[in-house]
Amino acid sequence: MIVRKLQEAEQTNRRIVSEGWESTRLLLKNDNMGFSFHITTIYEGADLHLHYQNHLESVYCISGEGSVMAEEDGVVHEITPGTIYILDKNDKHVLKAKSEMKMACVFNPPLHGKEVHNAEGAYELEAEEVKDEK
Repeated sequence: MIVRKLQEAEQTNRRIVSEGWESTRLLLKNDNMGFSFHITTIYEGADLHLHYQNHLESVYCISGEGSVMAEEDGVVHEITPGTIYILDKNDKHVLKAKSEMKMACVFNPPLHGKEVHNAEGAYELEAEEVKDEK
């Protein structure tokens, strides 16, 4: 059994901060579950152009408000607490935060832990693994 507390993980190298967002990676590839699980904060005013070419992602909004638009069809979907969106086709998308949003994210294949978005808005498949701090 794996047990972790968000508040504790936020104080370790499992917390990654980047432009417009931060993410605490609670479950990673080296946990051998076949997916990774993160609590991600999208900062108010963020306008993120993303394209997870190497990963499928499900995102559940815990708090805050914003929108997500799939570039393929241009349809804007409002995000409020209780909304889930699933990027099941490696969708190019734009994520905008009207207010700070707290999101629960699942990635398949799992992330190693230190990933940040590359120039195309994707995570690389082979990134440096997070080694838990003792």
